[in-house]
Amino acid sequence: MATQADKNIKVLSVKLAGLVVVMFAFAMWVMPPLYNALCEALGINGKTNGQQYTVVDSQIDTNRIVKVQFVAQNNEMMPWEFAPNTSQIEVHPGESNQVTYYAKNTQDKFMVSQAIPSIVPSRAAEYFHKTECFCFNQQPLAAGKNADLALQFIIDRDLPKDIHVITLSYTIFDVTEMAAKQDSVAASSK
Repeated sequence: MATQADKNIKVLSVKLAGLVVVMFAFAMWVMPPLYNALCEALGINGKTNGQQYTVVDSQIDTNRIVKVQFVAQNNEMMPWEFAPNTSQIEVHPGESNQVTYYAKNTQDKFMVSQAIPSIVPSRAAEYFHKTECFCFNQQPLAAGKNADLALQFIIDRDLPKDIHVITLSYTIFDVTEMAAKQDSVAASSK
C-alpha cells in the first residue's frame, strides 16, 4: 500500500513533467514571435533574408545620401580575427556598392566559418539588397591564412526618407564540425 509520501512524490513528478512540457512549448512556439515583435517594435536586430538579390535597372537617387556603417563581431567560440576593412561609407539609393571584410584564421588548423547578418534599424532590412555576399556561403580558411570577403549591395530607392543611417553587423561563427559532417554525409550518399 502506497504511503502519503509516495503519493506526494508521484503528484509532484507529474506536475514537474507537465511544467517541462509547458516550458518547452513556450520556448519553441511562443518566444520566437514575441522576440521578433519586440525587435520590430524597438527597431533592433533587423534580419536580412539571406538571399542573393537580382539587380534590376533603376535610377540612382543622387539627391539622397545614406550612411552605411559596418560592424563585425565574433561568436564567443570563434577565435578568428574578423573586421570590416571600411567602417562606413556614404551611398546613393539605387547605386551598386562594394566593401570587404577581413578574416584571418588565427588557429593552427583548418577551419570553416559562417557569417550571420543583422541590420539596424530593422525596418531598413527589406531595402538593403545584397547582390553578392560572403554570408551566402561558408568560408573555409587554412591555418594562419587570411582573406578579404566581398560584399556587394544596393540600398533600395524606396528606403523610407526618415532613415539616414543603416548599420550592417555580421557575427561570425565556427561551423567547422558542421561542415565536416555535411561533407561526410554527401560523400556517403554518392
